[in-house]
Amino acid sequence: MALATSCALATISPGSLVLRLPAKARATHVCRASSKTETRLARDDLLGLIANEERGVKTQKNSNQREQIIKAIEALGVLGSEQTTTNDSLSATWRMLWTTEKEQLFIIEKMAPFFGTQAGDILQVIDVSRGTLNNVITFPPSGSFVVDSTIEVVDKQRVDFRFIGAALFVNGRRIAVPPFGQGWFESIYLDDDIRVAKDIRGDYLVVDRAPYTWTPPA
Repeated sequence: MALATSCALATISPGSLVLRLPAKARATHVCRASSKTETRLARDDLLGLIANEERGVKTQKNSNQREQIIKAIEALGVLGSEQTTTNDSLSATWRMLWTTEKEQLFIIEKMAPFFGTQAGDILQVIDVSRGTLNNVITFPPSGSFVVDSTIEVVDKQRVDFRFIGAALFVNGRRIAVPPFGQGWFESIYLDDDIRVAKDIRGDYLVVDRAPYTWTPPA
């Protein structure tokens, strides 16, 4: 009984075994390898563009650089368009590398020096299973501003959020701040190291996985 032509063909010669994959399988393998290479190059391009931008502070004053970074983000978003980024892989302590969000940049540039310090790590702490999001700005050695939110997964890349509380922790004191607002964000690219997101206001965010797990202030 002849094998179907779609099966792999094996040619046996003395001392060697050669396995020839069907043309379609070879093409699929090549396409996947090419796609991975393209994604890696696009990711490295983005990380190179934001490397010396002081988390976005410098980018505010350079419209050309901002445009290049956003183009790189959008290119990576196209490559990640088929990803599901709202599953357990989204749960992590994420550390901000770059953003266009003016409030965050204002705190880095203006508010932290007002308190006599510099902004430390800026975090997004997400737990999909619990439906929680904590936005955290740290002020070393022990201060922080924490905004608590609930989240709900909408589709494979979008998450809705609603602020439910906020507090400034400084010198051992907790100063409550009224919660405000709701919206959504889309994680348009995610891998083992970084995540790229855009939100309801058209702001962009690039984060990496922090080398530690954030815990709430006592």
